[in-house]
Amino acid sequence: MAEFRRKTIGIAVVEYQGSYLIGTRPPGASLAGFAEFPGGKCEPGEEPSAAAVRECLEETGVTVEVRQLLTRRRYDYNYGSVDLHFFLCQPTESPEALTDLHGFRWEKVTALRTLKFPDANVPVVEMLEQRAKENASN
Repeated sequence: MAEFRRKTIGIAVVEYQGSYLIGTRPPGASLAGFAEFPGGKCEPGEEPSAAAVRECLEETGVTVEVRQLLTRRRYDYNYGSVDLHFFLCQPTESPEALTDLHGFRWEKVTALRTLKFPDANVPVVEMLEQRAKENASN
């Protein structure tokens, strides 16, 4: 059996006015049809936060800056192992001027639970819901 390497992934959890940037995994991709935050594999020598920013721009056209690391999760899927770094990000300018988000869309935090996310992302959605509750009570 060939040994495989755990892929390091940077993920941008982009928040803007109480909504999050969400896409759907395309047909033919691993986890096709599942909801996703923008992100992807780190290039050699690239930090996960830089990968999250780069991938978000490539996938959505939205330039973001990292506010904080939300969580890091290692997860084994049947197709391979991933080391996921979820970063809370914000757009560097108003995204309202962007008319094409390349298949991504803004979803309110209350809608996230209705979407089908990969298992590794479910705790992140729960964290975002908890943050929203805490912010509402402050």
